[in-house]
Amino acid sequence: MAIEEGQRAPDFELGSDSGERVRLSDLRGKPVVLYFYPRDDTPGCTREACGFRDAYGEFEERGAVVLGVSPDDEASHAKFKEKYALPFTLLADPEHEVAEAYGAWREKKNYGKTYWGVHRSTFVIGADGTVVRAMYSVKPDGHPEQVLAALPE
Repeated sequence: MAIEEGQRAPDFELGSDSGERVRLSDLRGKPVVLYFYPRDDTPGCTREACGFRDAYGEFEERGAVVLGVSPDDEASHAKFKEKYALPFTLLADPEHEVAEAYGAWREKKNYGKTYWGVHRSTFVIGADGTVVRAMYSVKPDGHPEQVLAALPE
C-alpha cells in the first residue's frame, strides 16, 4: 500500500542506532525526512547516506529531522553511522512493519529471482504530520538535493 501526498504519515516507534526509541509523533512541529534504504554499508546505500550527510547542514538550517530506516539491526546501524560519520539517526525496522506501512516493502527482481525487500523510498513529512512528498524507487545520486527542494518553506 503506497502512501499518498496529503495523507497523515503513519506513526511508528523504532529502535535507533543509539539504542533509544524514536516515535514519529514526538517530532511533530518539525519537518521530517524519512528515507528507507535496503542495507547498511552497501554501495548505493552508502552513497545515499553520505549524500544526506554532506547536505545535513542545509537540512538543519531548514529545521528538518533526517531519519534513515532499513531492516538492519541497531548494532549494524551504529557501525554504519560511525564508519561514515553520519550525523542523523538510523532506525531499525527488522520486521519491515514500517516499510510496509509506507509502501517501501515491495517485490523486487534481481538476476531472474523474485523476492521482497525495501525499495529506496523517501517521505517528506510536514510539521503537522502529513506527507508533503512521497518519492518511490529513488536513485541515490542527487537524491538529497531533490529532498531539500521538496521541504516546505
